[in-house]
Amino acid sequence: MCTDEVVISQTREWVSTVVIGDNFCPFARKEMVNNTIRYVVCSHSLDDTLMALMSECKNLDDTPATETTLLIYPKGFDDFQTFLELVTLADNLMAGQDYEGTYQLASFHPDYCFAGSSEDDPANYTNRSPYPTLHLIREESIERVLQDVQNPEKIPERNVRYAREKGLSAMQARLSACLKVR
Repeated sequence: MCTDEVVISQTREWVSTVVIGDNFCPFARKEMVNNTIRYVVCSHSLDDTLMALMSECKNLDDTPATETTLLIYPKGFDDFQTFLELVTLADNLMAGQDYEGTYQLASFHPDYCFAGSSEDDPANYTNRSPYPTLHLIREESIERVLQDVQNPEKIPERNVRYAREKGLSAMQARLSACLKVR
């Protein structure tokens, strides 16, 4: 198992080379440059994982200089279906704690597979990451950024088209390269 520092380094590399490099999120570059992304490695039981999520919501409440948080799970959620159950529980918990409308939750996983798509569809790599990851994003920031973007609803379409044009082996290589960072 990798140390927390290596897990964070590999995740930073993924953000830099895949999320930003492939322009899957046109808003991430600014946050990377401004160093406003918080990376937190979580290796807990399910209950502890959900408590860590709430702790990170509170941290964002208390730390306006932190724009977004990536909660990274290097163990415990390897199975994609189990991870999706975590995502559902996390969404429900955030709504129950009145964070709905304050923070949005995005999810990434090494085996991410969109409903109705095959596992080897390159489009899945738009949401594949080195480790299972929950991404807490400030809703207010999304709304502010989207005011300056024409047709933001077309971003996912563009990402799918891009990944499919690159092809499966290219997308696999991009993600695999991130895991070589130490």
